[in-house]
Amino acid sequence: MQTQTNPITVPSKSAILSALRAFVAQRSGLDCRNYGDRDSLMGDYRPILRDGKNARLLLRQIELRESITAENLSEACKRAFSGRVALDVTPLGTVCVNYCTGQYFATEYRAAVCAVCASVFWAYFRECVPVGEESTGESIRKQAKREFGRSIASRWFN
Repeated sequence: MQTQTNPITVPSKSAILSALRAFVAQRSGLDCRNYGDRDSLMGDYRPILRDGKNARLLLRQIELRESITAENLSEACKRAFSGRVALDVTPLGTVCVNYCTGQYFATEYRAAVCAVCASVFWAYFRECVPVGEESTGESIRKQAKREFGRSIASRWFN
């Protein structure tokens, strides 16, 4: 008896971006009962908000660049943030983000998406160097600062 196997389908760029956006949009799950006071809670909450804002901006910039492909995103997931962001394709063809928590999911899941996006842009900026210029880490950091501002560049392009 012969069995049919479904060919492995590569998800589209828009499907991957939608999955990453949904992953970033989920609630962090912080429990205020785990914190002694409001200052401790806000010490974790503010970076979560900042990482969410950064992730949404970086995902939008990836969406706007046609030369960044689904393969670029898939490869970045494998190498950024210790490869803890995995893209799973269901039998129906939808993309799901499977994240392996390091220490505390609430404080790191949005940062993981930012790291994936920064990895995508690092490779993109390395390939898009103007003629006559050398692609160095410093030139990539300068490009990131021009594109995204000092805050994102200093946090995600070190």
